[in-house]
Amino acid sequence: MSAANQQERLEIESWIVGFTDGEGCFSVSFIRNATNRSGWQIFPEFVITQGAKSLNALKIFQKYFGCGKIFINKRYDNHNEHLYRFCIRSLSDLNQKVVPFFKRNKLRTAKSKDFEVFRRIIKIMNDGKHYSYNGMVKVARLIEQMNRKKKSRFLESSETIRRGPK
Repeated sequence: MSAANQQERLEIESWIVGFTDGEGCFSVSFIRNATNRSGWQIFPEFVITQGAKSLNALKIFQKYFGCGKIFINKRYDNHNEHLYRFCIRSLSDLNQKVVPFFKRNKLRTAKSKDFEVFRRIIKIMNDGKHYSYNGMVKVARLIEQMNRKKKSRFLESSETIRRGPK
């Protein structure tokens, strides 16, 4: 790789880190899913949200990572533009692209703590440990440490309480 290309790569990586620190989110949700044996699906995602005027920024993320999708959230309130979300939801893409990128390129805000929890959850899922009841509880406890630190719907559900340790 030439020095110019290496410098350009470093610049884009620094830009991605800064943009993510300001506008990104690492999240993991439990979603009810009747087709899963447990009745729940664990749903990790890396998301960047921007207004329509900044759609090109999301395209840069998509091109850099070589994966993910851009979705439109149409707005009909008092805002003048629709919102767009760049999302990476594939476990293999999160594990092989997003996690290594942010391990190499450290976040500088409180999102760094969210990323570390997110990384641990991705590892649990990658190892297949999230399929067991204990694994799901472990993931739910980790989720409670992220972002707004809300109580897990999974842990509070009647099925989980009924299935819990006796």
